[in-house]
Parts: sequence; structure tokens; C-alpha cells
Amino acid sequence: MRCARTWSALAHEPEQAVEALAAKAAIEARTKEKTAAMKQQSAEKASLIADQIREKAEQAARLVRDNTPDSVLDNAAHAVTQVWDGATRAGQYAADKTPDPLLEKAGQAATAARGNRTPLLVAGAVIIALVLVRRSRARRR
Repeated sequence: MRCARTWSALAHEPEQAVEALAAKAAIEARTKEKTAAMKQQSAEKASLIADQIREKAEQAARLVRDNTPDSVLDNAAHAVTQVWDGATRAGQYAADKTPDPLLEKAGQAATAARGNRTPLLVAGAVIIALVLVRRSRARRR
């Protein structure tokens, strides 16, 4: 009789295993659906918030523009033009006075930096962290 119960239990184990796997698959499917829905909601909310921020920024810019006297706007535009012209002249002067071999080396360095941004950013972050640590230790003394 003991063997009959064992065989009977063994006969039902595959069914139970299949049911458990089906339940697990259903849970995983519901989880994936909920995750996808949450991602969609998050994306929609982020888009809505970005639109609201953009609208508020445009309103603020309009308010500043509308409430700023024309003379101030004209002076600001004139100052921007002067700064731009001065920067252009300074850049041209520096380019004219810099020896050609140095310009070539600077161009090569800039190209190498553009090609290896990640290592340069990591190195910069490490240097900044070291400087901050040294400063904090120096202040403690």
C-alpha cells in the first residue's frame, strides 16, 4: 500500500510542477506588462513636465523681453556685438602670433582629446577628487 501512495504522489508531481511553472510564467508576464506600462507612464510624465518647463521658460523670457526697456535691450545687443568682435580679434591675434609647429601640435592634441574623451574625463575627475581630498585634509590640520 505504501508503494501505491508513492506512485500516486509521483504521478501528480509532474502536474504540480507544470502548474507551478505556468503560474510563474504568468507572474513574469504580468510583471513585464506592468513594467512596460510604468515605463510608458514615466515617459509620458517626463515629456509633459519637459513641455511645461519649456513653456514656463518661454513665458519668463517673454516677460523679461516685454518688461525690459528698448534702450536696455539695444545696449545689451551692442555689448554682445562688442564682446563677440573682441573675442574674434583676440582669437585671430593669437592664431597669427602662434608659431605653425605649435598650432599643428595643438591641433593634434585637440584631435586626440576628441577621440579619447572618456579617459580624459575620468582622469580629470580623479584629479579633481584628489585636489578636494587634499584641501579637506589641509583644513583639518
